[in-house]
Amino acid sequence: MYLLDTNVLSELMRKQPDPEVVDRVRKTPADHLWTSVVTLAELRSGACLRDDTGLFWKMIVERVLSRVRVLNLDERSAVVAGDILARLKKQGQPIGLADVMIGAIALVNGCAVVTRNRPHFDRIPGLHVPDWFVRRQ
Repeated sequence: MYLLDTNVLSELMRKQPDPEVVDRVRKTPADHLWTSVVTLAELRSGACLRDDTGLFWKMIVERVLSRVRVLNLDERSAVVAGDILARLKKQGQPIGLADVMIGAIALVNGCAVVTRNRPHFDRIPGLHVPDWFVRRQ
């Protein structure tokens, strides 16, 4: 199962999305594509910052959110997130709370995180972060 980060779902909204990402999403069975409630909040926030909020949100729902299921931040994920936050802070390698919560949700639910922000997610022990992006020159 794959948990798609905000930047992956945003990629699908581009006028010219990365063809490798589009191909991977199309080829992956729908029941293997997930996102998190954290990403849902980030997408909504981004839409609300635009002048065409309603229209853009409708496009996000139709083009992107209709293709994935949403995993919540439950109590177990929150505890794992707290552990990750503390561990990374002690190591002097903190990352943002949103990425920690996304990583924790993925770990608890047995998902790999698909993201463009590998440097952050690669710091989370035990988290698989496959590369779906074509290397641009």
